[in-house]
Amino acid sequence: MAAADTTATLLSEAELRDRIERWCSIEHGSASPGEHAVAALIADELRGLGLDVWIEAEAVHGGYWWPIGIPTAIAAVGGAIGGAFGAVAGLFSAAAVADDINCERFWFRKRLLPKRMTHNVVAELGPADARRTLVFIAHHDAPHAGVVFHPKLPRGWARKYPKLLERAKTTPPTMWGSFFGPLGVALATLFGFRKLRLFSALVAAGYAAAMADIGLRRVVDGANDNLSGVAAQISVARALAAKPPENLRVILLFPGSEESFQEGMHAWWQRHRHELPRASTIFINHETVGSPHLVLLEGEGMLGITDYPNDLKDFIQRVADDLGIFLWRELRTRNASDSLLPLRAGYKCALFVSCDELKAPTNYHWYTDTADKVHYATVADMARLSFELTRRLDCRCHREIHIRPL
Repeated sequence: MAAADTTATLLSEAELRDRIERWCSIEHGSASPGEHAVAALIADELRGLGLDVWIEAEAVHGGYWWPIGIPTAIAAVGGAIGGAFGAVAGLFSAAAVADDINCERFWFRKRLLPKRMTHNVVAELGPADARRTLVFIAHHDAPHAGVVFHPKLPRGWARKYPKLLERAKTTPPTMWGSFFGPLGVALATLFGFRKLRLFSALVAAGYAAAMADIGLRRVVDGANDNLSGVAAQISVARALAAKPPENLRVILLFPGSEESFQEGMHAWWQRHRHELPRASTIFINHETVGSPHLVLLEGEGMLGITDYPNDLKDFIQRVADDLGIFLWRELRTRNASDSLLPLRAGYKCALFVSCDELKAPTNYHWYTDTADKVHYATVADMARLSFELTRRLDCRCHREIHIRPL
């Protein structure tokens, strides 16, 4: 199938940069007034395109350093004291951390921690009664920095051990210690392993210190993570507004508070999941797409990796090949993004990220994540690919070809 000519409707690299620079000028951490301001700018631009747009405000905690830092600190104290308190503290903390990093019930933060408001921007086009729905996702909040995110950490070993880098397909399990530290405290206490208990307490204390450091640092500009994804999605919106799908319902979702472990997406998911049939809905996530190389991730998850469906990835690869867009494949991450919720619920999903030659996103959660560091050609390719995916899915709906297989 020939690709559509969208050069007149997709945003140019200069227009993408103009938007990212404007959004970056506002400090927009999770569930902050700045996040709300950026949400309003996104909504205004979408309305200017003639789309049906609304903003959903949701009560969230707005951070992950206290939901992780408090339980790990409790586990560290329990490990130092030992006894019954150590066992209970370790088990409680491990359960709280596991629930939080898996983005499940959020029972610790919901019951014990203060709330703020986050804002999800939603726009729709195409027929509301279409047999198929495509949901694009791009979160618009920015992260806090932290010493654990220093750019030299993931790159130092990669440059020193190039053969190890060549074999590496999955990112390190950076959050495992926040769970296994408290769990080790509990088990070592119960079975009388004093050295293991103290070591596990030290691991938990390290995570508590790292979380405190993140919470005390300022919010970064967030140009790559994730205003690059927002800009790509706005570009797609512009092209679709000029040529709306005739047989496909398209939802453009811009969640807030992704950096606080997908709280905005979690709230939207709980509110709207029943409206989206599993067999006829696809999710495509634009997440940090401003590094030199566009990546179609194979899978993600903090405690356990869930793979994205192969048939959708293969379909995307074919479209990218037709457009001459290179996609880096075979990579997985032990982090989590907004598309993990529908993925684990059995929906067809795809996650786009980006990386440099060392298989790492550029300026990730660091003060150098500024608009002048974004690779705008990658962002433009992301928009071009997403629009073409929409066009081809719209054609498939017209021919009434079932989405399985793609």
